[in-house]
Order: sequence, then structure tokens, then C-alpha cells
Amino acid sequence: MAGPGRVAIKRVPRNRIWHWSELPDGTSAPLEVVLQDKVSTGFPGVVQLLEWLELPSDIVMVLERPEQSQDLLHFIRARGFLREEVARQLFRQVLEAVRHCTSCGVLHRDIKPENILVDLATGQAKLIDFGCGTYLQETAYTHFAGTPSYSPPEWTRFGWYHGEPATIWSLGILLHEMVCGKMPFRRGWNFSWGQLSLPQRLSPECQNLIGWCLSMHPLARPSLEEVFCH
Repeated sequence: MAGPGRVAIKRVPRNRIWHWSELPDGTSAPLEVVLQDKVSTGFPGVVQLLEWLELPSDIVMVLERPEQSQDLLHFIRARGFLREEVARQLFRQVLEAVRHCTSCGVLHRDIKPENILVDLATGQAKLIDFGCGTYLQETAYTHFAGTPSYSPPEWTRFGWYHGEPATIWSLGILLHEMVCGKMPFRRGWNFSWGQLSLPQRLSPECQNLIGWCLSMHPLARPSLEEVFCH
């Protein structure tokens, strides 16, 4: 049997690990390792954890890495923006990865182009980096982990958010970045002012989905299944 080929090595200093949890066998491990282990069930849309090691000053994770791959940020930048057919195919795979994480009880919390790896040989998108992740819960979260420019308005305004609506908000930003080649909001932009302006070249369906995901009120955003059906 052939080996896994190339791998990615992620090293995290022990003094930067705040949260520990338990693996199914009862071993104490950093939360990131536990979450990565939960989603590493062979599902192709999430990078697989192959092994992890505890060293005196570091935790080391050995992760799969496709031979020819590029993160989505560089993939978009190389093209300026993605054509809708290409964006749709990749976006659907990201949705499937989010659905997989949800079914495993995991909330990623840092969905952005840098954390999506595209296998250039197969076109497969893989969600990577669970360092900001946590367990999925029904109640509101009052602690934010992730990239501030992807945080939903309810966090900025009220200091809380629910898992699914916050994820949908970040997916709306992601889709905008894919088809427009840039973020929808300027840094420091006040969400309550003005409308989202989208290029006329985008189909009405694409414009509608971006606007729906970026609804100011969390309850006005679609569910993950509604995004799938769009």
C-alpha cells in the first residue's frame, strides 16, 4: 500500500494552547486536536488529521496535504475573481464541509479563503485549521474566536452570536470574495449604513444569495439547508 504522500506539519507552542479536551479514548489533548479528530472521518471536504504528537514545548499535528494545492485566497487572486460556475462548485463543497462539521458537533468559526485548500488536480475544496473551533451548542456564544472582519454584526453590537447564523454570515462574505475578488465591507464600516453594492455582471440569483446571507438580523439569514437549496 502506498503512503499518504505529502503531509502538512502544524506546530503549536504549548503556551499558546488555552483549551484542552478529551479524545474518545480518554487522552487529554488540545481542543483543536479533539475537534480535528472528530471531523477526520474520511470525509473529503475536511483536511484529515493523520497523527499528533505531544513534545515538551509544542504540540505537532500531521495533516494530509494534496500534492498540488493552493489556498482559496491565492486561487481567487490569481484570477481576479471567480466565474459564477467555478464559485458555485467550490462554494457548494464548502457548504458540504460545514454540514459535515455540524453533523460531528463541531463549529469551525474561521471560514475564510485562507482556510480553504483547493486541490488543483481534482478541484476538491478542503476546510483546514480548526484552531478557532469549538463544540457546537444551541445557546448563544459570548466569546468570539476567528477573524474579526468576518464576525457578524450581532457580535459587534451585542457581544453574542449563535453558531449557524454567524457561519452563514461568514459564508456570505466568502461568496462575495469569490465572485467579486474583494471583501464586501471596508474595515471599520458601520453595518447599519448603506446597501451592499454588487457588480451588475452577477446573476440575480447570486446577488440574492449574498444579500440574504448578509442580512443584518441573524433570524433573517437562511439556514444552511436553505443555502443548499438556493
